[in-house]
Amino acid sequence: MIDLSKIRAIDVHVHADVSCHDPEDPAMGRFFDAASAYFKAPRERPKIPEIISLYRAQQIAFCLFTVDSESSIGARRVSNYEIADYAARNDDIVIPFASIDPRKGRIGAREARDLIEKHGVRGFKFHPIIQDIHPADRIAYPIYEVIAAHKLPAIFHTGHSGMGTGLPGGGGVRLKWGQPMLIDDVAVDFPDMKVVLAHPSWPWVDESLSMALHKENVYLDLSGWSPKYFQPQIIAYGNGPLKNKMMFGSDFPLIRPDRWLEAAQHVGFKPEVLAGIVKDNAARLLGLTPQ
Repeated sequence: MIDLSKIRAIDVHVHADVSCHDPEDPAMGRFFDAASAYFKAPRERPKIPEIISLYRAQQIAFCLFTVDSESSIGARRVSNYEIADYAARNDDIVIPFASIDPRKGRIGAREARDLIEKHGVRGFKFHPIIQDIHPADRIAYPIYEVIAAHKLPAIFHTGHSGMGTGLPGGGGVRLKWGQPMLIDDVAVDFPDMKVVLAHPSWPWVDESLSMALHKENVYLDLSGWSPKYFQPQIIAYGNGPLKNKMMFGSDFPLIRPDRWLEAAQHVGFKPEVLAGIVKDNAARLLGLTPQ
């Protein structure tokens, strides 16, 4: 179990892009190339044990997940069970999340239930852009029903995506599915599911702020951008009505957590607000501390 007194932060957005058992799927290669170029990050993707070692050395707990885009990209996913297994053996630092292609519908819901009830999964990640689907498509609702029944969080990618940036036609990736307001129906239809809008959501920043202000079950993770590039309204709302709704996320391996945390010290968050963003808000959301 995670001892909050022994960690300095909780990173709610960490990717496991490659399996320890299988080579990188070539179908994902050009997307990894594009994302690394966009973020000016190393191309090599670390394996799960390397990620755990890095985060343990920095005393940062983290949510770990893959992105299942098997039906849209045709790339073999990293197994949710592999992630859950590593998390179980490193539960002082790793919080397992899962990703299930929304088009898997009811069979996906069966997997979600099994992962929660038998393998300790604590949340889910959806990426409507790379999964090429409207987040409120009814085919995904059986999966959402399972998540809501267990009152767990679901992280949804919002805004621009480095995946496909610079490729002809964006590699076939449609940015329209990253508009935060498309997730509003999901938040309405599943009030027991904690909806986390990932990234500052540019170019739709104000939509995410509005949704988090309007709906009790909507939160924001600030991953995917260095805080030095945050729009002023993110800082203003963070210091104001959304101080308990924003959470630290890095988007590792594309952004290193230590660099995000260092940059966040200098953008205008009040000290007590930054403490909540860095650790306390996520601890409550993830059930590591009383609500």
